[in-house]
Amino acid sequence: MRIATYNIEWFNALFDDAGRLLDDGGWSARRDVTRSDQIAAIGTVLTALDADAIMVIEAPDQNSRRSTVRALEGFAAAMGLRARAAVLGFPNDTQQEIAMLHDPDALSVAHDPQGGAGAAPRFDGSFRIDLDIDATEDVVTFSKPPLELAARTASGTAIRMIGVHLKSKAPHGATTEAALMRIGIANRRKQLAQAIWLRARVAEHLALGEPVILMGDLNDGPGLDEYENLFGRSSVEIVMGEGQDALFDPHARDALTRRIGPRHSTSRFYLADTRRYMQALLDYIMVSPDLCAKAPHWRIWHPFDDPDCWRVPELREALLTASDHFPVTLDIDI
Repeated sequence: MRIATYNIEWFNALFDDAGRLLDDGGWSARRDVTRSDQIAAIGTVLTALDADAIMVIEAPDQNSRRSTVRALEGFAAAMGLRARAAVLGFPNDTQQEIAMLHDPDALSVAHDPQGGAGAAPRFDGSFRIDLDIDATEDVVTFSKPPLELAARTASGTAIRMIGVHLKSKAPHGATTEAALMRIGIANRRKQLAQAIWLRARVAEHLALGEPVILMGDLNDGPGLDEYENLFGRSSVEIVMGEGQDALFDPHARDALTRRIGPRHSTSRFYLADTRRYMQALLDYIMVSPDLCAKAPHWRIWHPFDDPDCWRVPELREALLTASDHFPVTLDIDI
């Protein structure tokens, strides 16, 4: 079985309110990319992935006028994708939903939020934690509540899947150095609290003996910003955990253990001030120890780092056109 996570930049801008594709020459929300070009590129990438399940980060919006499921299932039908059924969790107000496309012949999937009653709260609730050691509880919420799924494969394996898109640490709105630092620290603090909340939910599933796959965009990685030293750990380390119940992702492990040398990346952003691109490892598929024991294979579909992507010009260009993130896949026998 192949499971994927893919952050598709401003996917929402490619649909009208009825969920129909805006397949025309107008500009998409991506820099210098038309809507028709981005639509074709996303279709090429998803067709190449041929995944049984795709956690879509920045999925089309859900509101009183728009339907995430309708838009995604319409897109899958237009592209002839095997992963043709969509499921949405708690909607948010950022126009960037978390949803899953899946092949209903390969696995059944249902939104199944857990938490409360003495456990870590449900992801649409609030989490209380003293973030700055001032003896006062801070109340933390998710702007994009994680998608918690109960999945069962055609062979009968039950799995808990959690799709995540953690808050960005970018200091939006800062106009001075002091504001830059203040907002940066506040965003880092909130992100770490979200990571602690996520880890608590993962730990509860593991305590019940449930296999867990956590995937998505954590907007973080070891050594990614200067505030990490202030708090001691990245949110990636917190979510993964330690010891016998630690989740595993080989790209995260390499980033944690390698100070110098080659670095994995799952995203590529243009920096206008330097007129260069920055690459970062932001997207992960983390699995519980029982699933890791099945010797799964991870792959980042990076157009420059993955030889098979590079050798196919159509796929290489589609990966660059579709999004500023690249898909990550997990092949596992379940």
